Amino acid sequence: MNLRRNTMVCLLKFQSSFSTQLHQHIQTRGLVKVRLKWAKNKGLDHIINLETDVKAACLLKDAIKRSSTGFITAKTVSDWQKLLGLTVPVLRFMRRYPTIFDEFPHTRWPSLPCFRLTDTAQLLDSQEQNIHQTHEAITVERLTRLLMMLKTRTIPFQSLQPLKWDLGLADDFDRTLIPKYPDHFQVIKASNGASSLSLAQWRDEYAVSVLQRANESIESSDGYRQFKSGGTSVAFPMSFPKGYGAQKKVKAWMDDFQKLPYISPYEDSAHIDPNSDLMEKRVVGVLHELLSLTIHKKTKRNYLRCLREEMNLPHKFTRIFTRYPGIFYLSLKCKTTTITLKEGYNRGKLVDEHPLASIRKKYYYVMRTGILYRGKGVNLITGNKNGELNLVKDGMEFNDDDEEEEEEEMEFNDDGEDSADFESGSEGE
Repeated sequence: MNLRRNTMVCLLKFQSSFSTQLHQHIQTRGLVKVRLKWAKNKGLDHIINLETDVKAACLLKDAIKRSSTGFITAKTVSDWQKLLGLTVPVLRFMRRYPTIFDEFPHTRWPSLPCFRLTDTAQLLDSQEQNIHQTHEAITVERLTRLLMMLKTRTIPFQSLQPLKWDLGLADDFDRTLIPKYPDHFQVIKASNGASSLSLAQWRDEYAVSVLQRANESIESSDGYRQFKSGGTSVAFPMSFPKGYGAQKKVKAWMDDFQKLPYISPYEDSAHIDPNSDLMEKRVVGVLHELLSLTIHKKTKRNYLRCLREEMNLPHKFTRIFTRYPGIFYLSLKCKTTTITLKEGYNRGKLVDEHPLASIRKKYYYVMRTGILYRGKGVNLITGNKNGELNLVKDGMEFNDDDEEEEEEEMEFNDDGEDSADFESGSEGE
């Protein structure tokens, strides 16, 4: 295994050197311009809608755990709605899920609602913490890879906080995880005084993207031949909305795109013309790798804005998502813009489900039970002697019938907020 990894690293170094010379001859605009209508994917929208509530519940759960009193008041969370990504007031949201949040009156001000965690929520949290500990090495690798994609190998904790849920970081990772790995991470003060996380040292074994690993056998056999002929053996999986993939113009466009050399997101891109097709493919690769590092293969567009300069992304990078609907899906569900890696899902289910995604599905089931059975919901969920939940029935699966796409015209402003009706094409500016 080590020999295979070392061979892969050596080949990547060779390709990086060779491709740098090749880049000088192909930094032009030659891709066919194709305009595609935005197609709504009901299955992915449904998943985003469900997981928005689960994420909000888990963030509130963590806030209760951090509280010195063991509970939080309605007054404390009254202005958290936007922060949690909710479309309803936080008080109404917490009352909607009595199987997670136990409401009781304040001892001094009886009219002030307070919330603590139910026994079921505490049981789920203990299972979640066990997963964080068991899969700590994978988390360290994921965080290291993120830092390796940044120009300065440094990210402010303020910019990292919104990505905690997506990257599968524990709520207190800065205190429990970072100090344990001084050979991977350093905590420094940025020039503006902000506390930041920095990469301690470069790691060649991590400088292999998800796409390169998926194409590892091809890379090993004919990587040199592919690069010498001006092609690349690393291809992006494509899944077009219905009716688009078969169009001749789209096929020609994607064939030309796939033939461009693949630029690793861990490779220096300073020498690439920012207005070239090659840079566009490099940006697609960076965004693909970043989404691949997330637990649910998706994140909010606004979370990426703070990383734009560090990752050498164009100012209006959102156009990349709408230009390549075979790779990415852009959703406006829950009054925000969410970017999803399409290959991460198959008929409404994660292809490679991380254990954290599994425990979050349990949170969803417990929350839904509270809605369906209201007063009796807490009593329908119990723990067994092994500390596991006894669930009434399997409610974890998403409806496969929802995995379909609808064409819908949309209008998109990359500099501002999203509107409900917009048209977005893949044609270059």
